[in-house]
Amino acid sequence: MNWALLAGSLAAVLLLAWAAKALGLGGDVRLDREAALQIAEGEGFQPVDIILDRAGMAAIVRDAGGRHMLIRRHGVNFVTRMLRPPLDARLDQNFLTLGTGERMLGRITLDLGEAASVWAAGLRRVI
Repeated sequence: MNWALLAGSLAAVLLLAWAAKALGLGGDVRLDREAALQIAEGEGFQPVDIILDRAGMAAIVRDAGGRHMLIRRHGVNFVTRMLRPPLDARLDQNFLTLGTGERMLGRITLDLGEAASVWAAGLRRVI
């Protein structure tokens, strides 16, 4: 076995791991209530109600005018999208699946628990 090759390979792996950490890549970023509100307000949206996905991957916020914004994880960041027609929404017990029509973001399924039907009903006005 060539020990120099093994040592070089190990050094390259460690260098890549360090670079990924330095760039903030990877990790398991989750969304909480405060972060979701801060993201929405940063977009100029004034939320009056919020629901978080149980896994912390997404949230839906509603303003006083009945507009809805989706906040969802995209890599290690969160992106926002106003929910507008045509909106593809499907309710399955405690799960609400949303498709914004954007190819890049695709569809997302949110586990909203018992509140899923309430939020799905609110989205009917958007559809």
